[in-house]
This record gives sequence, structure tokens and C-alpha cells, in this order.
Amino acid sequence: MEVNLGKIPFDLDFHPSSSLVAAGLITGNLHLYRYAEESPPQRLLNVNAHDESCRAVRFVDSGRIIATASPDCSILATDVETGNTIARLEDAHGAALSRLINLTETTFCSGDDDGCIKVWDTRQRTCCNTFNAHEEYVSDMWFVSNSMQLLGTSGDGTVSVCNLRKNKVQSRSEFSEDELLSIVVMKNGRKVVCGTQTGALFLYSWGYFKDWSDSFRGPSTSIDALLKLDEDTLISGSEDGVIRLMGILPNRIIQPIAEHSEYPVERLAFSHDRKYLGSISHDQFLKLWNLEELLESGLNASKSLVAAAKSDDDEMDVDVKASSKKGSKIKASNSNASSMSTFFADL
Repeated sequence: MEVNLGKIPFDLDFHPSSSLVAAGLITGNLHLYRYAEESPPQRLLNVNAHDESCRAVRFVDSGRIIATASPDCSILATDVETGNTIARLEDAHGAALSRLINLTETTFCSGDDDGCIKVWDTRQRTCCNTFNAHEEYVSDMWFVSNSMQLLGTSGDGTVSVCNLRKNKVQSRSEFSEDELLSIVVMKNGRKVVCGTQTGALFLYSWGYFKDWSDSFRGPSTSIDALLKLDEDTLISGSEDGVIRLMGILPNRIIQPIAEHSEYPVERLAFSHDRKYLGSISHDQFLKLWNLEELLESGLNASKSLVAAAKSDDDEMDVDVKASSKKGSKIKASNSNASSMSTFFADL
């Protein structure tokens, strides 16, 4: 299934319990669709959410609210049923917002272009945590619920670990020579995997965040989006428009599973029942892929590779330090994170 959004999308998110998917557009509009296997997706809402682009979209408050974020520094809360505005925070950040993620049923997190991360309470409509985690834009975040820690990646090439209980930046990696664009936690919490601008994957061992312990070359183009499929495999979206199945420890590209278009895959997301994989790109289309069909052959290949390399996995906790990568620090903004920067002139 696919939807022509009419304009370039920046983000998408699936409802946590219903067959709904939302997309934020470069025009500042928010689109909400209902999808079903037997019919084309039906648009339910078209909300003029922001005067500038709608960079980030998340269902919050158990799916009753859609939160959107914009370079105009505002966060908007929209009612899913009616499309009415519930609340608008005009000066939520001091810089353009870049990312939103869910934490709990009543809290979510936002990141901006100056590297600041904030945690918001939907009941009180207030900020409850603030972290000056990075020096450049926040590209992605991951929440570890059992330890109440928030991991962030940035265009400055660092990984941050924010402790929500102590309200402080607990750890921060050295500056790498590459922009970090995406992040997932795998191997039962023992490995943190980051996608980069050059197409490499950096692996950090939990508790040893100063420098990456392992890396391998993925596609030849930037890895803009990562989704954790299980503890051993992930799905990546790249600048070349290809969606790939990749294995971690053993590190390898298992196989391409879909091609969105010739343009970069900006975001990937799973539906609430994990039946569909959603992808967006600069071709202005939102595509919903049947995940079972995509992975039917890929998962079989993955299981064979993991079984064959079981001994490699047993040694994964050894944190082998790579040589220091201190040097020229990459200075970049979210507007030039890829070679398709002309599409992001408004940012």
C-alpha cells in the first residue's frame, strides 16, 4: 500500500493500538490515515499544524494525542478523534526541534538543533527534565525503560546517556569522525548500534560509551533510519532508497528487502501489530509494506547466519577499544545531513 502525500514527509508514526498512521510534512501539515489490507488508506485528518515544516510526529498519551514538532520551536498536541488543538507550546525549545520519541504513557521526549533534550509530562503539560547533551542537532533517541536512561545521537558524532532519575548527562562518547544519524539497542541491552552518514555502523558496548568497540561497513550511503527487528537483526533505511535486513554480531548485510525509491529513506516504523513496515522518502510517498512477506526469506537467512556464528556472539562482551578517533569534528546541521540537502532548505 502507498499514499501520495503531495509534499515531502519528514516523519511518520503508527498508533499504538489502532490501524492509524500519521505523517508530518515539509509544509507544516499533519496527515492522519486509516489503513486496512483490503482497501487503500483513507485520510482522516489534514491539520495545518505549524507555519514551518513538521519535522517530528508521535502518538502520545496512549494514542489519544498526536504531538508534532517544528523548526519554529513549537510543539503542538492534536486530538486524534477531532483534529482539534489541545495545547501548543510556542517556545518549547530555544532552537529548531528535530526529533520526538515516546517514553511512557504520559511522557515523551524532544530534541533540538542545539543538542538540547527535554522530557515532557502530558498531564501537567510541563517540562520535567532538561539535558544539554550535544553540541549539534539531535538526530535520534532511544529510551531504556528498566534503567530510566535516554540515549541520544547527534550530528556532532557523539552518543549521550541521560539519566532521567538523576536528571543529568551520565555519559558522553568521544567525538567520532562521522555524523551519527540513528540508534537502536540490541543483544539484550549489551550493544548500542548507531547508523552514520558514511554508511558505517558503530557498535558501543553498554557501560563503555567513550568510544565504539566495533564497526562495519554497511551500504555505501548514509544510514538514516534503523529499526530493531529482534536482538540479532535490524532493518535499515538508507540514502540510496533501499531498505535492508542487517545482522549484528555477526555483522553483515543479510539482504535488501525493499526499495522505496531512488531517494533517501528518511524514516521507518512498525505498525502496532508489526504486520506492516512504514517508510517515507523524498518521493512524497508513504509506503506500507507487508512485513511478513518482506522477511520470509530474510529471516531464514538471518537465523542461519546467527547459528553459524554462535561462538562470535559468546565473545561480544569483550570491549576491544579502537584507536582514538579524535580529530576534526564534523560541524553540521540537520539541513545538510545528507547529499539531498536541497530538499531541506527550510530547515
